Amino acid sequence: MPHSSRLDELRHPEVEAYLDGTETPTALIPVGTTEQHGEHLAMGTDAFIPTEICERIAEDVDALVGPPINYGASDMHAGYDGISYLNYRTLATVVRDIAYSLAESGFTDVVFISGHLTNDWAAKVGANQASHDLPEEHYVYAFPYWDALSGEDMEDYLSFDAGWHANIGETAAVMAIDEGLIDLESTSFDEPDLPEDIENPAALLDHLLIGKGAYYRVSETGTWGDPSEATAELGEEYFDTITHAVAELINTFQEVRDEIYQRKRPDRAQEQW
Repeated sequence: MPHSSRLDELRHPEVEAYLDGTETPTALIPVGTTEQHGEHLAMGTDAFIPTEICERIAEDVDALVGPPINYGASDMHAGYDGISYLNYRTLATVVRDIAYSLAESGFTDVVFISGHLTNDWAAKVGANQASHDLPEEHYVYAFPYWDALSGEDMEDYLSFDAGWHANIGETAAVMAIDEGLIDLESTSFDEPDLPEDIENPAALLDHLLIGKGAYYRVSETGTWGDPSEATAELGEEYFDTITHAVAELINTFQEVRDEIYQRKRPDRAQEQW
């Protein structure tokens, strides 16, 4: 690997050397937001965390990390001061065009790793569009980093028990990146009052939280969960778990995809792909 995993920090000859010397040239693209994360946590949280994950796993998956997309599909936070967001169609188009250009310039795999729930919806649409148009040797896909976690690990990090936004998980993770981005003395939190008589309260989340200004209507503080016990050490524990899971997911996909695709695809369909 070059001296840096960041595509924007490398000189052009270093990028050429990576592309020429790597069996599966892979670009990891963090997809974040600029939105409120309560009163204690930086607005760029959803970009900082996936960027850190990508940089930590770059060597393990033999990839370069592109600059993060710092604006996301976070219109549910409309109403809080100072936020900015893209609509879903725009973000999908941005993802698609980034994939086109990276594939054209030598990357066979382009992976978008999101730090915000609804970014993933738009990113998957953009990735799917790119996959339709690019030659079959290119692979473009998107997922939120927590998709790689087990149910038990997810329960500790993002859940009804741990909270869903600016909670202990996200707060600790950012503290592990830069404690100067946190002011735990400003911590306050609340929880939307979901009914207890529904079998699966998670079924209400999209209806209550997704849509312009939806989260603003249900959370006065902007924080869902109690982040007051967050520490940088806990954040490192989270990153150890998350980075291992994400790297394993990407490596496993690269190992099995060609065999699976070829086994599942009839020879007569070759001309159609």
